[in-house]
Amino acid sequence: MLIKKDPDIIKAYLEDSSNLKGGYAKEVVIPSTIEELSAFVKEANREGNPLTISGGGTGTTGSRIPFGGAVISMEKFNRILGISEKEPSCALQTGVLVDDLKRAAEQKGLFYTSHPTERTASVGGTVATNASGSRSFKYGPTRGYVNRLKMVLANGEVFEVVRGQRMLKRDDSRVELAGGGKIIVPLPTYKIPKIKNSAGYFAKDGMDLIDLFIGQEGTLSIIVDMDLGLARAPRGILSSFVFFRKEEDAWAFSDEARRTSKAKRLDDSPGLDALSIEYFDSNALRILAFKDSNVPRDAHAAIFFEQETSPETEDVLTHGWLEIISRHNASLDNTWAAMNEKEQGRFAELRHYIPEWINDSLRKEGAQKFATDIAVPEDSFSEMMNFYKDTLMGSCIEHVIFGHIGECHVHVNLLPKSEDERAKAKEMLKRFIKKGVLLGGTVSAEHGIGKTKHEYLEIMYGASGVMEMARIKKAFDPACILGLDNIFPKALLRLA
Repeated sequence: MLIKKDPDIIKAYLEDSSNLKGGYAKEVVIPSTIEELSAFVKEANREGNPLTISGGGTGTTGSRIPFGGAVISMEKFNRILGISEKEPSCALQTGVLVDDLKRAAEQKGLFYTSHPTERTASVGGTVATNASGSRSFKYGPTRGYVNRLKMVLANGEVFEVVRGQRMLKRDDSRVELAGGGKIIVPLPTYKIPKIKNSAGYFAKDGMDLIDLFIGQEGTLSIIVDMDLGLARAPRGILSSFVFFRKEEDAWAFSDEARRTSKAKRLDDSPGLDALSIEYFDSNALRILAFKDSNVPRDAHAAIFFEQETSPETEDVLTHGWLEIISRHNASLDNTWAAMNEKEQGRFAELRHYIPEWINDSLRKEGAQKFATDIAVPEDSFSEMMNFYKDTLMGSCIEHVIFGHIGECHVHVNLLPKSEDERAKAKEMLKRFIKKGVLLGGTVSAEHGIGKTKHEYLEIMYGASGVMEMARIKKAFDPACILGLDNIFPKALLRLA
């Protein structure tokens, strides 16, 4: 096990895409085996030393930034342990990068469905936040593919949970440990929204125990390795950018594409079934034009979508999408389509360029990110989009809107230029959060809560709901050493 105390080395673990400032730690610990990790955690628990788990550093909410204690880097746990073509599934360690897993799966004719913007994210990090990405429109978030987790608990004990083997009920919420101990999980009463969600602990009566550890942001355990489900690789993918002169036409197009895709899945009939449906407003298109000068100058919005195809269905599906495009006032002359890997790669670069440009700009300025991660139910999405539009129109703050419109989940990025604008942006975000919650939505659909969104979580679940989460935390981590300040303030743990 390596222990690094050099300030220059530690500094690299004090940042992520949130640009949260002020982090500090006394050391970075890099274990190579689960035995080393277990022994170190056991000692830290005995002495009450805080531990912060570090993944790929791609998070947006400050989860991996420590404020004291030691950082545990899982970078040595980076092996793919096996891929089964029959299942299809894979076993791997927590530090494997998303890109590496995708490539390994593709070599076996398989498909890792999670498609986050940051391809250098660790797979363990995506499990810890229940991440998703653009292709969750068809395949859903990470949670649905996690079948087994091996972890180290706060007391240093190795703990494994397999999906379907232990359900938690209000009248039976005991968790038996291999060492003979047991944990009583205080199942909370708050209700989680029935949409994609990564805000706090998953909870419901009769839940699978494994779901408690997906989206826990390093507060309940340290994930070591896992089994994940995969999908069969599609024979082909049609990718397309569709440009619109009116943003309302783009919204209407995405609504029809969403309804058509979901109807197809319900009766399993042949037809259009989008893999992803992504939105870009006029400001996002201006950024895209830096990357590709062919972006139409008169476009005020765009939709990027993907559709799985085969040689037998390609022509029919292409014709079907062209019909929908024509119904929503988009120019076919300004519609881009990619049918081969090279063009698909170019489109993927364009899709990911916008968040990368925003994050790089904020990093250069040393500015904290002001962005929403709100998703709302389908029947409330138009109201939410109009609320964004009306609120932003009344401000002078630069903004960029893009994201997963197929799931009623777009990211509103505010780019304030002064202290006065930053104060206004913070207040504006709170207004967006309150509106989203009022409409039955979530304050975090894919990025988690971390250290920067405590206030938003309380707006969503109330003080009592957040306190219930703190009690779950203390049941698994009585000494309160893991992931302090992630999900809820550490001060709350004294009251739980």
